Amino acid sequence: MTLDTSPKVFKDIVGKKGGQVALRKKQYGIWQDMTWNEYYQRALWVGSALMSMGLKKGEPVSIIGDNCPEWVIIDMGIQCAGGVAVGIYATNAWQQVEYAIQNSESRFFFVENEEQLDKWLSFRDKTPLLKKVIVWDLEGLRQFEDPMVMTYDEILETGKQVADREPSLIEERMDGADPDDVAMLIYTSGTTGPPKGAMLTHRNLTWMGEAITENVHLSEHDEVMSFLPLCHIFEQLFSVIGHITRGFIVNFVETPETVTDNMIEISPTVGYAVPRIWEKYYSFIIIRMSDATWFKKIVFHTALKIGRKRASLKMDFKQVSLPLEWLYRCAHFAVFRKLKKRLGFDRLHVAISGAAPISHDVLLFFQSIGVNLIEGYGQTEGTGVTCVSRIGAVKFGTVGPPLTGVEVKIAEDGEILVKSPGIFKGYFKNPEATSETLKDGWLHSGDVGELDEDGYLKITDRKKDIIVTSGGKNITPQFIENKIKFSPFINDAVVIGDRKKFLSCLVMIDEDTVVKYAQDNKIQFSTYKDLTISPEIIKLIQEEVDKVNETLARVEQVKKFTILPKKLYEEDGEVTPTMKVKRNYVNEAFGDLIANMYQRR
Repeated sequence: MTLDTSPKVFKDIVGKKGGQVALRKKQYGIWQDMTWNEYYQRALWVGSALMSMGLKKGEPVSIIGDNCPEWVIIDMGIQCAGGVAVGIYATNAWQQVEYAIQNSESRFFFVENEEQLDKWLSFRDKTPLLKKVIVWDLEGLRQFEDPMVMTYDEILETGKQVADREPSLIEERMDGADPDDVAMLIYTSGTTGPPKGAMLTHRNLTWMGEAITENVHLSEHDEVMSFLPLCHIFEQLFSVIGHITRGFIVNFVETPETVTDNMIEISPTVGYAVPRIWEKYYSFIIIRMSDATWFKKIVFHTALKIGRKRASLKMDFKQVSLPLEWLYRCAHFAVFRKLKKRLGFDRLHVAISGAAPISHDVLLFFQSIGVNLIEGYGQTEGTGVTCVSRIGAVKFGTVGPPLTGVEVKIAEDGEILVKSPGIFKGYFKNPEATSETLKDGWLHSGDVGELDEDGYLKITDRKKDIIVTSGGKNITPQFIENKIKFSPFINDAVVIGDRKKFLSCLVMIDEDTVVKYAQDNKIQFSTYKDLTISPEIIKLIQEEVDKVNETLARVEQVKKFTILPKKLYEEDGEVTPTMKVKRNYVNEAFGDLIANMYQRR
C-alpha cells in the first residue's frame, strides 16, 4: 500500500506501534500516557461522529485551543473522515475567529473551554454553515445548555456507536482519500494584510513527513515537547506530521506558562522553537551568570571561550585540532553538561529554530555550549520547510541546503523561488493571491537571498522590507535587527530608514533583564513605562546599540533609537502568534516617535 495520505500513514504507524506510548499529558501532577491504539480509536470515533452528523468529504472543520491530546485527536479524526482540518490560534480575538470560521466555511467547530466558547457566542448568528460546536474542557460549563453545543465525550460516544454499527463507514472514507485532496487549511499569520488560508494536500503532508524526519534524523525513539500553536505549520511538523510518520512520543506542556518547567521534567531528545524562545534562554543564562560568584564566572566564560572557538571552526567547516577538542570536552564535562541538565537540554541530539530569522550570535552561543541548534527556513505554502541545516554541518550566515527533494533558485531580482512536492495547492477562495505566489510551478517566497558555492541558502531579508535610504543605498534591516536583539536587554528591534538620510530604530526592552539591571543598580521605577524613559536605561541601551554599530558599515549604523513605551502584544495586533513584529503596524502606530527621531537631528 502506498502511504500517500495522512489516514494511511496514521493507520500504518498504529499497526506497527499499537500498544506503545504515542502521547503524554500531565494531569493532577502525574504524566498520563496514551497509546497509539487509544489515539487511533478516538480519532476514528471523532471522524465517525462527524460523518454521521453530515460532514461530507472536503468540508472544513475548525479547532481552537491550547496544545493537548484532544487537539491532535480531533485533527486526525477530521482528516480520517475526509474533512479539512482548520486550526485557529487560541489567542485570537473573537473577530479573528469569526473571520476564520466564515472564510473557511467550516461545518463544525471544536473549542477547548468556556473562554473559546464565549468567542463563538459573540458571532454565532453570523456563521449559518456551522452545524455543531463541540467543547472538550467543561470547567464552568457543567450547567450550560444550548442546542448547538455538545461535549467532546458526547461526540466520542456517538462515534463509538456509529463505529460499532457501521465499522466500514470511516474505513471506506479513509481508503477513498486522494493524495491531492486538501487535508489541512492553515491561515498564515503574516505581518501584513488579513490571513490567507493555505491549502495543504495529503501529498504535501506525507511527503514532508518523510523529508523532514529523514533530514534531521528523527526516529521512533525520540521525544518532543509540544508547546507552539498547533495551528502553525512549525508545530504541525512535529506534533502531527512527523509524529505519525516516525512514531516518536509527543509530550504536551501543562500550560503555555509552564514551558521551561516542563522542559526540565520531560528532557526531550528533539527541541524546536521560534527564535524568541532561544533568545530568552540565552538571556536567562547570561543573567544567571551575572549573579554567580567570581570563580564560577571565570570558569563559565573560560569554558565559553573554548566552546566558541571550537564552534566557530566547525561552522566555517574547518578542522578542530585535537588539543582544542580535548579542552572542549573538559569544558563540557565541567560546565556545559550541568548547565544543559538544569535547562532540560541534556538529552537533545538536535534543536531547531524556525518560523523567523535567528541571530547568528545566538546560534553560535548554543553551538558553543553543546546544544546542537540548527536553523530551518520555509513557509506555510511549502509545508513548512525549504532548507534546513544538517546535524554537524551548520554554516555561518546560512539556513542550510535545500531539503532533499526541494529545488531552489534565485530570480533576477534576488527573490527565492521554490519547487517541491510540498508546494501548496493555493490560497482558499483567493485565486488572485494564488496566481501571485505560484507561477509555472514555482513558489515565489517573497524573501531575498543567495545560494553559496556549497549550495547553502543565505536569507537577506523580506523582499518588501528592504530599506532604500535617501542616498540610494539598499539596507537589509533584518541583519541589523538580529544583531541588536542579541543583547540580553533587548527583546526586539525594528530598523527604520526607507527614503531617510540615516537609520533609526524602535527598541523593545526585555522586561525581566532590564528590571533586574534596574534593581541591581538602584534605579527607581514603578511601571514598565518608567523603565523606558529612565536616563540610566536609555544609556544602557545606547551602549548596546553602540556595540552593534562597531560591527557595521557606516551606512548600516543606527544613529538614533527610541525605546517603545509599551510592550507589544499579539492581542493588540502588534506581533504575530510566532512573535514576529508586524512591521507595518508598528511603523504606523508609533509614527510620531519615528518622526521625532528625524526631527531632532
